[in-house]
Amino acid sequence: MSFLKLEEVTKIYPNGTKAVDKTSLDIENGEFMVFVGPSGCGKSTLLRMIAGLEDITEGKIILDEIAINKIDPSERDIAMVFQNYALYPHMNVYKNLAYGLKNRGETKLEIEKKVNEVAKLLEIEEYLQRKPGQLSGGQRQRVAMGRAIVRNPKVFLFDEPLSNLDAKLRGQVRIEIKKLQKQMNVTSVFVTHDQVEAMTLGDRMAVINEGVIEQVGTPIEVYEKPETLFVAEFIGTPQMNFIKGKLESNKFTSEGFTCDTNKNLSDQEVIFAVRPENLKINNGGNIKIKIDLIEKLGADSIIYGFDKANNYICYRENGNTNIKLNEEVILEIEKDQYHLFDESSKKRLN
Repeated sequence: MSFLKLEEVTKIYPNGTKAVDKTSLDIENGEFMVFVGPSGCGKSTLLRMIAGLEDITEGKIILDEIAINKIDPSERDIAMVFQNYALYPHMNVYKNLAYGLKNRGETKLEIEKKVNEVAKLLEIEEYLQRKPGQLSGGQRQRVAMGRAIVRNPKVFLFDEPLSNLDAKLRGQVRIEIKKLQKQMNVTSVFVTHDQVEAMTLGDRMAVINEGVIEQVGTPIEVYEKPETLFVAEFIGTPQMNFIKGKLESNKFTSEGFTCDTNKNLSDQEVIFAVRPENLKINNGGNIKIKIDLIEKLGADSIIYGFDKANNYICYRENGNTNIKLNEEVILEIEKDQYHLFDESSKKRLN
């Protein structure tokens, strides 16, 4: 049985905007679930409804077999880590960590024990007497996590906690969050628009678009077998190549190229998709392109060009590629490494 359960949860604002639409999801005890999607897709609204910071228009949220819709946020046994840290600037780190425990009426000895344990766990012992303004962004984020951890909640909620950090710190804190979550085995829900965070942190991820969960699965499942065109477009950097065409019998045909497929359909408009890493130079291949742009990234290079139908095609090469601008190359699609989507429904066909 799931530990945290969403049953057709809906949020409609007074102006009629539907931010979340009949969302259902089961999250297991100890699981790290990531909500990922573009800005404005409803992922943070969904998180805030779990926390009790947004009212639910319809549906039910169940935590540990108890419906929590009407339970006050302070009574839900849920801790939230915010994007802006939400630390009290006039209090030192110790008092920030102790604040929630003090409000719960715990004794001074209990508070001191728990604060010191968490400070040791997060390696912030030397900062306990400093105020937030004297800390770096990464240190403040650790303190924010400490405030959540010290309460020993049933669920951690993270609302884009890394977005205010620079790239190097984001990587470091991401690793710390993953290690801590596994060490503590606490059910966690993490909201992000960043694919790297979603792919590396989540046991599973829910890809959200316009208030609807388009797909739930492990990161590798979502990457390798996107169920909708939106998921295929959103997950993966650089983005998949998409070519409109027609599927007849088992052959895909477009203005730019043709390709045999394993899907036997009659005269259907489709979108053919292939990831850049699944295209290789081979003179016996399907797609001929003229090189327009080369991005050398060190370990590999991302190369872009136009096919004869003016489709912009991207593929991945090793970092020391000898390919030149305006050169023509022929690309082969690796066996069965392609995706077919119905042009009308945008749903996966193969």
